[in-house]
Amino acid sequence: MPRKVAMVIYPDVLLLDATGPVQVFSSANEEVARRFGDETVAYDIEMLGPHEGPVKTAAGILLVADRSLSEARYGFDTVLIAGGSGVLKLLYDTSVTDWISEISRQCRRIGSVCTGSFLLAASGLLDGRRATTHWVHLDDFAARFPKVDVEPDAIFVEDDGIYTAAGVSAGMDLALALVEEDWGRDVALAVARRLVLFLKRPGGQSQFSSHLRAQTAERDRISDLQTWILDNLDGDLTVAALADRAAMSPRNFARAFLAETGMTPAKYVETARLEAARRRLEDAHPSVDIVAAACGFGNAERMRRVFHRHLRISPSEYRDRFRSPAPQAILQGAAL
Repeated sequence: MPRKVAMVIYPDVLLLDATGPVQVFSSANEEVARRFGDETVAYDIEMLGPHEGPVKTAAGILLVADRSLSEARYGFDTVLIAGGSGVLKLLYDTSVTDWISEISRQCRRIGSVCTGSFLLAASGLLDGRRATTHWVHLDDFAARFPKVDVEPDAIFVEDDGIYTAAGVSAGMDLALALVEEDWGRDVALAVARRLVLFLKRPGGQSQFSSHLRAQTAERDRISDLQTWILDNLDGDLTVAALADRAAMSPRNFARAFLAETGMTPAKYVETARLEAARRRLEDAHPSVDIVAAACGFGNAERMRRVFHRHLRISPSEYRDRFRSPAPQAILQGAAL
């Protein structure tokens, strides 16, 4: 039996919030059929809306709700709520919030993309739980819903079967994580390759990566140096060495770097090394010592202190929590 997935849309929904995760599930169907036979369908996908029929997105493109919320009350495995400016008009629509509350008790997983989290919170589902949303809306979200434990920098957060994603492309990261839960890591990575995604990011990753920060500097000298740092994390990245590479005095370099990036050189290097270490711990089974050396920490104890300072968790604990599990009985699990 395919898992039935519903994407909730409404007027002024963000197009990619809705279609990005849907495309991930659709591509998973193609990959599962290729691996296990055409008769194997991973997901049965449906668009739902306050009303059946055409829904105009914020981009002006029409999507179609297959059924209205009132007509769709049973049989869903996974329900996701897309984000968009139109969400604010629905916060006090009890027909929508009551439906979300009711459907959450009947489906296995429920989640949101971007400001879809506002509807989950308005339905009371996030009270006392950890959640995130798009960084632009974090302050508004926290002010409206003080009972929610907001995680401001995560790509997506899971708390007891309720998922919230940061927004836009992060919805695809969330969908890939759900595919991995259902069909294993190999299928999820194959779907990521099909969609030409740079990396299948886990929820613990930051909404702003070091690669993105490297594109914010206006001076080519600083921007090029940031990129060089990312490729040479195990090298000498002291302020003096970096200033020499930038052909600047250490004092002028430190001032220019901070002005361009909003971070000190040391902070940027530490963040980049931490990000690289997290990826290695998530994607493989190396020893902490090997990761510490490869990412430029020098030794495992120094890396442990950085992990505790930023993440309040040790590298070993992080690896055990976020490393993808070995594939299990995929077909049997999908039939549950």
